[in-house]
Amino acid sequence: MLTARDVMVSTFHTLSPKFSIEEAAKLFKTASELEQRRIFGLIVTDQSGRLIGMMSMYDILLFIRPKHVQVWGMMDDINIAGLMEEICSRAKSVLVEDIMTTDLITVTPDTSVMFILDIMITKHIRRIPVVEDGKVEGIVYISDLFFNLINELAP
Repeated sequence: MLTARDVMVSTFHTLSPKFSIEEAAKLFKTASELEQRRIFGLIVTDQSGRLIGMMSMYDILLFIRPKHVQVWGMMDDINIAGLMEEICSRAKSVLVEDIMTTDLITVTPDTSVMFILDIMITKHIRRIPVVEDGKVEGIVYISDLFFNLINELAP
């Protein structure tokens, strides 16, 4: 039986909740360059290294999306010239702790891959921290589960 320990990535990058969104964006870029793959989610830890949240591309995109666009009408009905620049300029100083996801699902290193896959599909989660004794041991990405399956289907 495959477990989280078998498929998790044990080297990962973390954010401080006190980082600005600008600092977080820089870390997303740096992590992607170092890992040689695009990183779309980072673990947020406190000063003692405890898991306190996750910051994903979705959190940032949701934050910069005009909140009441559905009330205004369709995006093509709105004059958006300069809007992205203005939003990004204002968002740079917002803190990670203000928009990170704090309602997290975690698994242990011994959690079955099939159980993790079920969680990811039913909860629409792309990454799950692996935690043991309060310490983050790794992270399981849905893409790694998929490629593990591919290796089983086409060895």
